[in-house]
Amino acid sequence: MKKILIILTFATIAFSCADKKAKTPGVDGRKVFKQNCVVCHGLDGKLGANGSKDLTESKMSLDERKAIIKNGKGAMVGLGTLLSADQIQAVAEYTLKLK
Repeated sequence: MKKILIILTFATIAFSCADKKAKTPGVDGRKVFKQNCVVCHGLDGKLGANGSKDLTESKMSLDERKAIIKNGKGAMVGLGTLLSADQIQAVAEYTLKLK
């Protein structure tokens, strides 16, 4: 009986620790977008300054967006040396939600 209680106690602790990790907030794509992209794309992704595209009308996949954010395209400078892979992922995902 004591062994079962010990095992259940350790299992409860392990699950509660794992649950806390899962709730740790990730990178805020909206914040990264506001810091790096609004000058040309605007808050809503529609500004079109300096020849930038309207992100709300883009049909690019997530991977295509990540590649452009990282490497740039046309007048857009790549941000791969300024942003981490997680930040690039987060901002690319955020741009998919713009409407």
